[in-house]
Amino acid sequence: MVYLIKQTLEEISLSELKTSKEQYVAILTLKEWMDNSDIFDMGIDLEIDETDIFTTKAEVNYDSLTGSFMIPDRLNLSENSFRFAFALDEKGIVFIDDSGAAENIIENIKSTKKWRMPSLERFIYDFLDQIVKYDLRLMEKYDMELDKMERAIVNENEDIVSDMVNDIRSNIRDLRTHYEQLIDLGQELEENENNFFKQENLRYFRLFLNRMARLYDKSTSIQDYTMQIRDIYKAHLDIKQNRIMTILTVITTIFLPLTLIVGWYGMNFRYMPELEWRWGYPLIIGISILIVVISILYFKKKKWL
Repeated sequence: MVYLIKQTLEEISLSELKTSKEQYVAILTLKEWMDNSDIFDMGIDLEIDETDIFTTKAEVNYDSLTGSFMIPDRLNLSENSFRFAFALDEKGIVFIDDSGAAENIIENIKSTKKWRMPSLERFIYDFLDQIVKYDLRLMEKYDMELDKMERAIVNENEDIVSDMVNDIRSNIRDLRTHYEQLIDLGQELEENENNFFKQENLRYFRLFLNRMARLYDKSTSIQDYTMQIRDIYKAHLDIKQNRIMTILTVITTIFLPLTLIVGWYGMNFRYMPELEWRWGYPLIIGISILIVVISILYFKKKKWL
């Protein structure tokens, strides 16, 4: 698929592109690129293997700028990523994509954007903007989930906390890496080493970099928040364990004198007078109860219970 960059994206055929003077956007499969790369006259022999795409980046060549996109799937950040390559010069940009991701983004631009001053730079800005369009909303969702976890810890309903915090932390880490790569890409475009872009249109790349800086800072803030939640969770578990140990210690302390009594009268010496005394058994019961009551009152006064 090939589009001319006018007030909107206007679809044309590859044969019409040869005679057009307008800047263009093309989406080709790898096979279509191999068969038709001469039409675009970028002077490069671009070898692409989607399995070798691990980053979003841009590289400056003599008469073109090439690179790749690896876009994490916002619905499943830990598993799926969309990978495709691109090449551009002052005449236009070509996406080499078998995944369909670039086509979906461009279809969104085609259906929602109408430009007063169309240009390749404005199209690239909108393309990059579509990649992170809903990320602020995603960050707010993570923020709300972390707030919910903090309340769960305070209310001692922390069973769900540990795994969810780890998932959010992993997702935020992936997004921060993605933002770093997009910032590097935006800086490479803004540098305009080959003068493919008009100076007055470089502001679009600065706008994108400013937005990415805000998203990066927000992701850093959320990552710090996940660390705080983990610390609060760990502290809460420590307090809970200390409380349990305090109770066990109190119980052990209460039963120590009772154990002494049991051991003492379990010796069964022949001339132990209490063994023959009629009130010996009730007396020991009374003493044992008294020891327990006095111990409990003492521990409550010391606020150990």
